[in-house]
Amino acid sequence: MRKDNAVVARRTAAEAPANRLLGLLSSKDYKRLLPHLQHVPLTYRQSLYRARQRLEFVYFIETGVGSLVNTMANGQAAEVGTIGNEGVVGLPLLLGDDRAPTTVYIQVPGAGLRMTAARFSAELARSASMRTVMHRYAHALFNQVAQSAACNHFHTLQQRCCRWILMTHDRMQSDEFLLTQEFLAMMLGVQRTGVSAAAGGLQRAGLIRYSRGVVTVLDRRGLRQGSCECYGVSKREFDRLLGDPPRRDVQRRKTRAGGV
Repeated sequence: MRKDNAVVARRTAAEAPANRLLGLLSSKDYKRLLPHLQHVPLTYRQSLYRARQRLEFVYFIETGVGSLVNTMANGQAAEVGTIGNEGVVGLPLLLGDDRAPTTVYIQVPGAGLRMTAARFSAELARSASMRTVMHRYAHALFNQVAQSAACNHFHTLQQRCCRWILMTHDRMQSDEFLLTQEFLAMMLGVQRTGVSAAAGGLQRAGLIRYSRGVVTVLDRRGLRQGSCECYGVSKREFDRLLGDPPRRDVQRRKTRAGGV
């Protein structure tokens, strides 16, 4: 069964990579990776790697969102960055390390492609063009983390909530997705009561529907208007470094309750 899944993943990926970073690789680099990529589901709260433990795999997310989490000595945790279909989980390997002080959890379930850390490192060492692509992504992710730090300091909870919902929406194939209060609180750096207040405000404004941890985006333009400048800044940096993202699937808008 695993072999069959890998064959399907190779055929599908060869037609059109759902992961933006894989799509930036040269055809030569990409073809070398294909035999080593295995399609895997990404489930809620699944750990892709843990703090201070050796990385065994890298993951190219196709749908869903991974949360880069820093945990304090008292057990409190905060999200410091997110990874979706624009990137790769396993960046320490690119920087010459095989572990990190952070943990990556899946905050929004989806699917992706994984390969062993050993094979990824070997392919990086083999290809200067692949290293260039990965370094540009590392720079884009660093910029996202830096912008998030400034955002948390200067902007309101409501603005930050709009920003995170937009960032999650960008990475999904549907206007409806799982985003629990636990992860929203971690993303925004607040207690769950704060999440309820912020999400409730967006819901009353008709921008989203939020029920039992499921967000439905109803008015994306309204979310853009309600967000702070940081969403646009981060998006422009990713597009500058990685090129324009694939056009949003028109069908995803048809899935929204109430239409466009």
